[in-house]
Amino acid sequence: MDFNEYQKKALETNLEKEDKFKELMQQVLGLADEAGEVQALFKKWIRDDNADFEKIKKEEVKKELGDVLWYIAVIAHDLEIELNEIAENNIAKLADRMERGKIGGSGDNR
Repeated sequence: MDFNEYQKKALETNLEKEDKFKELMQQVLGLADEAGEVQALFKKWIRDDNADFEKIKKEEVKKELGDVLWYIAVIAHDLEIELNEIAENNIAKLADRMERGKIGGSGDNR
């Protein structure tokens, strides 16, 4: 499945609202919430399992990352952006940084 196909399937499970602003904000806040759930899994892994790689709860991480991906797909659709375009642009940006020796550091304009 490619990203655009995933995006189409994700939209089949989206409950659209008449108020597009409220819908978009609900999606953005949902993305932050799901990303926080990914963080919480890793926090607990460090706290409870002493960061033992054998004890990472991969199935739980996989589920939460799936939720993150769903929100990204829906937000992109609301903004009329194809998920493939986001993926392609991101890889091109990172490849350019790597080529210029700027992959480390911070900031978008490296």
